[in-house]
Amino acid sequence: MAQKAKKDRAKSNAASLNSLHTGTLIVHALFLLSNFLFRSRSLLAYALLSVPSLVCEYILETSGRPKYDAATGALKTSGEDLAAAGLTEYMFDVIWVTWASLVAVILFGNWGWILFATVPAYGAYMGYGLLGMGKNALAQMQDGGNAGNAAPQGNRRSRRTA
Repeated sequence: MAQKAKKDRAKSNAASLNSLHTGTLIVHALFLLSNFLFRSRSLLAYALLSVPSLVCEYILETSGRPKYDAATGALKTSGEDLAAAGLTEYMFDVIWVTWASLVAVILFGNWGWILFATVPAYGAYMGYGLLGMGKNALAQMQDGGNAGNAAPQGNRRSRRTA
């Protein structure tokens, strides 16, 4: 049964990565074609703002691609779960925002790169939330020692009256 789950994850990961690479190829090719054929856009901004997306895609590829034995063709590892929440989900978001930014630049000019500002803004928002959770956990740990001492001692009758 566990082998079936690994095979299902390997199949899902391979399909997800193939569609991700196809989408990246299409969007980047459209941008470059429109840049050279129709209207020139900032290639420096393109190079700088495409790097995070390509790095995320490389990380997803290396961690999520299933690996097979060359001799037998048997599944060695199914790769990390690409449907997992957290950092994996954020890397997919970075890639999709980059795609949306490229389409916005094709349609609206270099002002479309402003859409890419949502990536660091969302990262700062998530980091602030993580910092807030850390502060709450620290406060609970500090209050945890005092809360145990505040409970009334004695038998049931005295605890009921308190």
